[in-house]
Amino acid sequence: MTTHLVPFADGIWTVSSPLTFLGLHLGTRMTVVRLRSGGLLVHSPIALSPALRAEIDRLGRVEHIVAPNLYHHLYAAEHQKAWPEAILHAPARLASKRSDLRIDAPLGSAPHADWEGTLEPVVMKGSMLEETVLVHPSTGTLVSCDLVEQFSKADHLPSRIYFQTMGIWKKPGLAYALRLLYRDRRAARRSFDELLERDFDRIVLSHGDLIEASGREILRDAYRWLK
Repeated sequence: MTTHLVPFADGIWTVSSPLTFLGLHLGTRMTVVRLRSGGLLVHSPIALSPALRAEIDRLGRVEHIVAPNLYHHLYAAEHQKAWPEAILHAPARLASKRSDLRIDAPLGSAPHADWEGTLEPVVMKGSMLEETVLVHPSTGTLVSCDLVEQFSKADHLPSRIYFQTMGIWKKPGLAYALRLLYRDRRAARRSFDELLERDFDRIVLSHGDLIEASGREILRDAYRWLK
C-alpha cells in the first residue's frame, strides 16, 4: 500500500490509501492525470494529507476533480476546498446524495474541452454505480474505480476469505455480490462493447492490484456473465 504518488504511465500517477468497508480491508486508490494544458485532473479523491497535497502541487495546478461514481465521493469536498477553482465532475444524481458538494459539471460521454486530446469518457450504463471511466489513449490506460478488482495479498483473514468467495482472489473480475448492481444488463452490455472498442492495455482500479497489461482481454473475460 503506497501513501505517496507513484508513476503508472507517462502523465499518470496513482496513490493508495487504507479503506475498510463493512469490516473488509479493501483499500482504495486515487489517480492524477496531467492534461494537455499542463494542469492536473484528480480522479477518485482520497483523504488529503498535507504531504500528499504538497506532492500534487509540485506536479502542477489541479484544474479538475472527478468523483467517478455514486460511491467514490467521500473526499471530494476536501479536495474542492483545497483547490476551489477546480471543476468538480460527478454523476448528476450525486447532487441529491451530497447537497454539500458544488458539482460543476455532470459526467457524460462528451469530454470536457480541457480533456480533449488527453481523456475520453465512457459512461457505464445499466449499473447502480453510475460510473464513468476515462480512457487515456496516448498511454493505452483505462482509469476506473469499481469496474474490476483483484487481490493477491491480504493479511486480514476475513477479507481474504471474502476475496476468495467473491472470485477476485489472484484473478481480476467483479465480485459476485457487486454483479447484483447491474440492473439493466442489456444497457450495460452495450456500454462494455463500446468500451472494448477503445484502445487501452493497462487498467487503474480502486481496489486491489493494478493491471499492467492485457486490460481489454481481462475485461472481456471478467464480464462474460453480462449478457
